[in-house]
Amino acid sequence: MTVRGLLDGDDGRTRCAWHGNLDDYRRYHDEEWGHPVTSDIRLFEKICLEGFQSGLSWLTILRKRESFRSAFAGFDFDKVAAFDDADIARCLADTGIVRHRGKIVSTINNARRAQALREEFGTLARYFWSFEPTPQERPERVEWDVIVANPTTPTSVRLSKDLKKRGWTFVGPTTVYAFMQAMGLVNDHVEGCFCRPEVEAKRNSLSRP
Repeated sequence: MTVRGLLDGDDGRTRCAWHGNLDDYRRYHDEEWGHPVTSDIRLFEKICLEGFQSGLSWLTILRKRESFRSAFAGFDFDKVAAFDDADIARCLADTGIVRHRGKIVSTINNARRAQALREEFGTLARYFWSFEPTPQERPERVEWDVIVANPTTPTSVRLSKDLKKRGWTFVGPTTVYAFMQAMGLVNDHVEGCFCRPEVEAKRNSLSRP
């Protein structure tokens, strides 16, 4: 039974409802979503996959993730930055991924922009974590209605604008907020989800880059 964005699982645990008790989606919810990420390669992967998700369901992307990793050199952005027209053609022929030329080209472009960010800030993690919202920017309680009503935030708008200024593409404020949620820059597991305190404890103990 779903109550205000919560769903009881057959394991007796209450979670955010969006995973629908699908095994792979539930695993992603429990083990990845919202857990703080500081690996540059994983951060690059997450922001690129959120760009590919635009107009599609995240479950579609999740189930193609291993194929995406294979197509894009594990999202090692130094390798992706060296992709050429032959690589674009290879990706467009790959039925395991979303074959959208604009998003493929964007991933290559963003890999080059990621290199520039690393040169300026030392790591991508240091750049992205510098946009962590203050407690004053966050809702007092993270309820499902609040999340649904706010697909963007002032922080995601600022980060989106800054990335676009730096030449990144497919990084609109909605996509960027989904990235912020996924990589733990915010904890949007709703109140009552068993993951919320676990993720918050990880965030509290994290040494920010």
